[in-house]
Parts: sequence; structure tokens; C-alpha cells
Amino acid sequence: MASPTHDDDRRVRLLASAAVTLGHLSEVLTPLGERFALAGHELYLVGGSVRDAVLGRLGTDLDFTTDAPPEEVQQILSGWVDAQWDTGIAFGTVSAVKDDQQIEITTFRSDEYDRIGRNPQVSYGESLEEDLVRRDFRVNAMAVRIGADGSQEFVDPMNGMDDLLGGVLDTPGLPEDSFHDDPLRMLRAARFVAQLGFTVSPRVHQAIVDMADEIRRITAERVRAELDKLILGPHPIDGIDLMCETGLAQIVLPEVPEMKLEIDEHHQHKDVYRHSLTVLQQAMDLEDGDPDLVLRWAALLHDIGKPDTKRNEAGGGVSFHHHEVVGAKMVRKRMRALKYSKQMVDDVAQLVFLHLRFHGYGKGQWTDSAVRRYVHDAGPLLSRLHKLVRADCTTRNKRRAAALQATYDDLERRIDAIAAAEDLARVRPDLDGNAIMELLGLPPGPQVGEAWKFLKELRLDRGPLSRKDAEQELLAWWASQKD
Repeated sequence: MASPTHDDDRRVRLLASAAVTLGHLSEVLTPLGERFALAGHELYLVGGSVRDAVLGRLGTDLDFTTDAPPEEVQQILSGWVDAQWDTGIAFGTVSAVKDDQQIEITTFRSDEYDRIGRNPQVSYGESLEEDLVRRDFRVNAMAVRIGADGSQEFVDPMNGMDDLLGGVLDTPGLPEDSFHDDPLRMLRAARFVAQLGFTVSPRVHQAIVDMADEIRRITAERVRAELDKLILGPHPIDGIDLMCETGLAQIVLPEVPEMKLEIDEHHQHKDVYRHSLTVLQQAMDLEDGDPDLVLRWAALLHDIGKPDTKRNEAGGGVSFHHHEVVGAKMVRKRMRALKYSKQMVDDVAQLVFLHLRFHGYGKGQWTDSAVRRYVHDAGPLLSRLHKLVRADCTTRNKRRAAALQATYDDLERRIDAIAAAEDLARVRPDLDGNAIMELLGLPPGPQVGEAWKFLKELRLDRGPLSRKDAEQELLAWWASQKD
């Protein structure tokens, strides 16, 4: 008899661990299995829920499939779940919440696609295997049968466990058929690489290369959702690399692969693309707690203005003057195209715009006024700006790296000292609008706004003023406006 292999041992351990994980959910799974069995129907935990249970990362979302039609699923759940809704019922899905668990139960499907959009012509299947074979990847085509007595039976007709053990993403059928049906699955492959640390099989990789242009069928909102999940994963660099290798990025995020600037023997410069991925990783290392979507996007995109501003200088140097200004504009254009919120666009663009300003600090030559403006312009993004600037140091020269970090330490100390004395988080003029109107004898209008801006600039330059000094400065400014 052949001895067990390492994969066999690991398979047993992972399945045993998954059984323990699911056992902790018995208060939900057991009564749910009983209700479906009493109604004469089968119930299976399926998809990402099974994959994540095996990997020991199951969250609070549970996905099921069943042979019961949606209307009967609603009846089975009625009176047991805390709430249910039918927003997905057109696709055979009933959603519910029980205790802290989000539940989705979908009737067996055997859909057909028109290969123009990505929404299928929904048709219900007759078997679990028919449902599983239509799924995106084999690691998401595993199931656990939930019995009436709470028993659990692992079901894996697509051999998804083999792929999971190998850390590989492959499709149940031909990848070309899967991606023609739903091109978003190509981007999901990159997302799962970033989330799970897996690689894609050679045939999946080649199919994405051949079919990358099909991603144009997908709406910007769905693309954005996948990109966010990718960049928030533990391994976003691997996902971004896959997108660039296969041509997906050239369509949905072309500014990133365009950072792969040619290097010639006469005008050397660092690899901007690889530098940006290093900055992304170093920014992640500086995160406090949960992944920071704004910081990660800013880190990835902070140098996207370099290709458009590259100039070869005499003597073999290369310059990228004002690439932060150009880059901020490019960020706005791309993120708006991806339908990001105005706040998200503003935040990422502002970080890109500000990421170089620190380099004017030198060895502490900034005046207090310059420090105030740095804090004011960063506003609520200041802590992220600190992380981005520190992450942007990728030099291999340890002495230079240490000097840059020490200089930024000094800037942060100055910010803290001035903030403690002046409440930098809320820099406002020393006179409010009412005081301005009373002093200058003005009605509400644009002139009051101009006066307010003058006082704010004065506050940034000189710090807090006494009321008497602020009034004198305002009167002098007002007199100069009349000349």
C-alpha cells in the first residue's frame, strides 16, 4: 500500500479544520438543514464559503444552493430568520439574516449567456453538479451537504480541493467558455490571486491574454468593485502583476502598466512601475489595523505622472518635473471613469499632489508658515500623507534612507509642537465673518469672503494673532484694496 503523501495529510487536516469551523455554526446550520429536509429538499453550503472554511478564513457570509425553487425557499425561511428580502429573486437568490450571519440561498442554476453582456438567461438546474460546473473556478465549486441532523458531507466533483492544495486557480470547464460567458471572471482571477496568494493555471493565464479585450463588456462599477477587493487583499502586487502581464490592466487601469518606462544605457532611472509596487507594499506595512483603501490607491498611483513628464537631461540624467501635478490630474480622470465617489477621487488625488512637497523641507529649512501650510493642505489626510511619504523612500542606500526618515521624524515633531500650541487641525482666521462685516462696514457678499481669505492666509503665515493685531492687519489690507 502506498504511503500517504504530504498533500493527502494536508487535505485531511484542512477538511478536519473546516468541519470544526462549520461546527461552530451549528446553531444556524443544523436548524436550516432540518427545515429544508422536512420540506423534502437538499441544502448545500457552497462556493467561497466552503473555500474559506477550508482555508480557515470564513467570515459571516454564508452561501447555499438548493433544489428548492426561490418561492419555496422563502416559505422555508419564514418565521426562522430575523429578516429576509428578495432583491435577487430574479436570479434565483433569496437573502436573509440570522443572528450575525448573512445568508444567501440560490436555487440550482444552469444558466445560458448571450455573450454580449454578463447577465445570464436564468434557468434552474436539476442537480448540484450542474450548478457547480457553471462556477468561475474549481476552488469555488466545492460544496458541503447540510443534513437534517446537522451532519456535513464534503462534495467535490470538480476536484477543487486539488487546486486549493496546489494554490492554483483553474476553471471547471474550458476557461475560454467561462470568460466568454462572464468576462468579469478574468478580473476576479486577479482579485483571488491578491486575496488568496494563489497563481493561475497556464491555460487560464493564456485565455486572459487572448480575451482581455472582452473586459470592455463589463460596467465601470463592477470593474471598480473588483479592483478595490484586489487592492485590499494581502497580496495586491501579485494581482496587479497578473493584470499587467495579461493585458487586463492596459484596458481598465492603463496608467499602471505605462509606468514601465524603457531604460537606456545613456539615461538611467529607476523602474517606476516596480518602485510604485514597492511603495504600495511599504505603505501596507505602515497601516494601522484594517487595510486602507485610500492610502493603497495613492501609493500605487503616486507616480503615474512620470511617463508624461519624463525628460532626458544633459549628462545622462532624467527628470520628471511637476509629475505630482500631472499625476493628480490623471488620478482624477481615471478614478472618475471608474465611477468613484467625489470624496474618494479628491482624497487620492490630493495625496498624489502632496507626496513630493516634503522634499522641499531639506534639513529643516521650512519656516513655521510652511509647516502650517503642509498640515492645512493635507487636512484630514495628514496621517495618510505621513505614511505615503515614508513609504516612498525605496532607495537601497541605507545611509540615505535613514537620513530621509530622520528628516521626516523632525518634520513630524515640528508639526506636533506647532499643533499643540495652535490647534492646527482647525486653522481659521482670527476674525469671523460677522467681525469682518462690522469692522469694514460691509454687507454679506464676495468682499467679505476675500477678507476672510486674507485673514486665513495671514493666520497660516504668522500663526495666531491677537484681536487687535488681526483688526489692524485687516484694516491695512482693506485700505490697500481701495487704492
